[in-house]
Amino acid sequence: MATKQTIHILGLPISLGAGKRGMDTGPSALRIAGLRGRLEALGYHVHDEGDILITSQEIQNVENERMRYLPEIKRVSALLAERVDVVLTNGGFPLMLGGDHSMSIGSLAGIGAYCKREGKKLGVVWVDAHPDMNTSETSPSGNIHGMPLAVAMGHGMEDLTSIGGSFQKVHPENVVIIGARDIDQGEAALIKKLNVKTYTMYDVDKIGIYKMMQEVIEQMSKHVDHLHVSFDVDSVDPSIAPGVGTPVSGGLSYREAHFIMEALAETGMIASMDVAEVNPILDNRNKTAVFAAEIVSSCMGKRIL
Repeated sequence: MATKQTIHILGLPISLGAGKRGMDTGPSALRIAGLRGRLEALGYHVHDEGDILITSQEIQNVENERMRYLPEIKRVSALLAERVDVVLTNGGFPLMLGGDHSMSIGSLAGIGAYCKREGKKLGVVWVDAHPDMNTSETSPSGNIHGMPLAVAMGHGMEDLTSIGGSFQKVHPENVVIIGARDIDQGEAALIKKLNVKTYTMYDVDKIGIYKMMQEVIEQMSKHVDHLHVSFDVDSVDPSIAPGVGTPVSGGLSYREAHFIMEALAETGMIASMDVAEVNPILDNRNKTAVFAAEIVSSCMGKRIL
């Protein structure tokens, strides 16, 4: 990752995937937290491309309770995928700001299309309290923000899996989930079926963050040309980041979260990132967005010394 590479900020102020308002203001909260200045201080050129416009859920109908707000999510995901592909093709680093985690449908579709065309192998580190591996058949809520990782691996409705092209965007052996602690029954079954490497909070406690990251980096270094990091802020404990859509107690500590980012950054493999589920409505003086901006900085190379 070149120190002077241009970072392109792409905002997707979406809350449709979660079915609740608040996360649609996440990109603005991250900007207010000084994200651009933090990245420029690290030596990057930063181009903020603004936000993709999304139709508010108040003027939409839920046509399918199993896939809530599917038409609009499909539309904006395709737009995001196109923009991500263009950034990568032109040599930039796409940094996607959410918004709920349905944004990663578009993120990974665009990255996957680019990697397929360029003959690169995509790897994904998914830092999240939830594996987001439901489908319309297994989702308890019908909320699409619980489905993006399954979609990227080719599981789910063709309306979503075909965005960016009708192919598997990332292969299960090149996916690692970190920090999971709230897993639905259908997700657990798919994780086991696909043999996706998953470090739950039990594993983090048992083997420690350092050894865990050694294993993650070893797995990615063997097979991956393009490493994407997807960071859901609810991966950390709510005491650190209260302003998230679906908080779950017992999450990563402040230092564990930063260590994950710092260890990945040291590999020089990270080529794209998205940050999801910042909900300022539930926050305290933008505390969660500030934390998320700090996490992005660590992912992009910021060190204590």
